[in-house]
Amino acid sequence: MTPLDDETVLALLREGEGFRVERKASLAGNTSDAIREAICAFANDLPGSGDPGVVFVGVQDDGRPANLAIDDRLLLQLSDMKTDGTIVPPPSLLVEKRRLAGADVAVVTVFPSDSPPVRYKGGIRVRIGPRRGLATAQDERVLNERRRFGDRPFDSQPVPGTSTADLNRRQFEDEYLPNAFDSEVLAANERDLSQRLAATKMIASVEQPMATIVGLLVLGIRPRDFIPGAYVQFLRLDGEDLSDPIIDADDIDGTISDIMRRLDEKLRAHIHASVDLTRADRERRTVSYPLAALQQFARNAVMHRTYEATNAPVRVTWFNDRVEIISPGGPFGQVTRDNFGRPGITDYRNPNLAEAMRVLGYVQRFGVGIGTARRALRDAGFPEPSFSVEDTTVMVTVRGGARA
Repeated sequence: MTPLDDETVLALLREGEGFRVERKASLAGNTSDAIREAICAFANDLPGSGDPGVVFVGVQDDGRPANLAIDDRLLLQLSDMKTDGTIVPPPSLLVEKRRLAGADVAVVTVFPSDSPPVRYKGGIRVRIGPRRGLATAQDERVLNERRRFGDRPFDSQPVPGTSTADLNRRQFEDEYLPNAFDSEVLAANERDLSQRLAATKMIASVEQPMATIVGLLVLGIRPRDFIPGAYVQFLRLDGEDLSDPIIDADDIDGTISDIMRRLDEKLRAHIHASVDLTRADRERRTVSYPLAALQQFARNAVMHRTYEATNAPVRVTWFNDRVEIISPGGPFGQVTRDNFGRPGITDYRNPNLAEAMRVLGYVQRFGVGIGTARRALRDAGFPEPSFSVEDTTVMVTVRGGARA
């Protein structure tokens, strides 16, 4: 992602609104929604220009400066639009403060997606001249055809030998679709099952109805028949070493929903509460671990792991003094060993799986799982988690011993 030079940005500003330019005076009212729609449309790049689109904030419709204060708070609000879960897969964009024509302006540069279509609140937005709108069935076909197999993330690649028969149609129609799209969008949508499966990337395309990796993970009747590592290995030990006696062991597999539900049951079963009546007039309840913290780390492990070239599962190993969660696959993209876990630094090895987990309610907002877990531990008086980041694995260790 290379920022546009000042000369190009100024030329776009003077050009006026078109298929590459959107102007907004501020974020007042419902303007934030309009900006998200524009970001989605620019990421889809329906004309196929390959050029980035630009949203100018702090500029009137006629191009005159709006004299808006371009401060860190405004820039952060614009940056958060990438990862707040409303635009999926998360687009590539840059947010900058620029001095243009004698005034400060916020410039959001949106790069065309390698894996369209991109959706905002379930709808595919496209740019037709200066107008934003919902994609037609033909627009969606164009975007789907533009997505070449070799450029797809691994989770959206088709699995040879599969078909729609390997996917649970009832689960798709009764569980996934109602959560993925507004009821009005579904009511107005006249696409058949294959078109809907292709639109949500559960199959490669209508013409090639092979199940994708994400389709098998989310809807697969037997996901491990095709993705051997698609499970969580849970182990509870009575001690502090792997050689100590086993209290509970289970291989948790199935769809993502099955795995999340059964893993939550395991975590709840092994979290014990204690009551202290000696330190105050009222009883004091403590738990061995905050459930929310373990859930966030486990869900992150499932979402960000690599499913390619490995049969290793996610491992949750519960000792008497700690819980270790190991995810196959090291840091990815802009995430490195040095910046792992730093707020605001995130990337998506499996962007379509991340979208599906958000649709199913296991992710509320992208990029905040570690922060949420840390806060849950801190609020409950637990030590900070520790991370071991290697080239092929990431391990988080949560230690017991809440402070009184």
